[in-house]
Amino acid sequence: MDRFYRFTSKFYLIALFSLLFCAQGRAADEFDTIKCGANVPKAMVGKNSSNERVVILEARHSNLGLKDLGGSEISDRLFVVSWLICGTEYEELVDTGKHWVQDVLPMPTHSLHSPQSFLEGCQVAGKEIPDDVIAILDNKQGQKPKAYLEEIMLPATLAWKIDERLERFVPIPTEGLSCALSGGSPDLKQ
Repeated sequence: MDRFYRFTSKFYLIALFSLLFCAQGRAADEFDTIKCGANVPKAMVGKNSSNERVVILEARHSNLGLKDLGGSEISDRLFVVSWLICGTEYEELVDTGKHWVQDVLPMPTHSLHSPQSFLEGCQVAGKEIPDDVIAILDNKQGQKPKAYLEEIMLPATLAWKIDERLERFVPIPTEGLSCALSGGSPDLKQ
């Protein structure tokens, strides 16, 4: 009988630990440790990137005002996602093979007069550069392309290239740098 009680108590302990472990229900994601007003990039870098549907992710982290602003594939292993977190926009660089957040870039506020150029179409002294670049442009004149697919070149005031080898956003000099503003830019709708 004593053996039966030992077996039963072990069984209940294992069942209790299993229940507690399974109650977690999901792996932690890059937004779990973020607190508004804290260092968001530090909280995200090195964390597991969620692969859940965006609507579920946004609902679970509604306390952060989380909103997916879109993304773009950089290479077969890197992806950039724009997020609105606590009222600030961040660019997240994700290694899609490991599902790890490699780097996070807080974006300065951008608008019609200082729009964001995203990833392609930058030149230095009229020569196209091969790197993917995120830039804030100088558009004090309020220029707008005439058609959706049309692009106009504007000087960059801030810029970062995506270093694929280091998997990081790297600031680059803006002297002589101009980037394309397309007719489809969200900043033109303001």
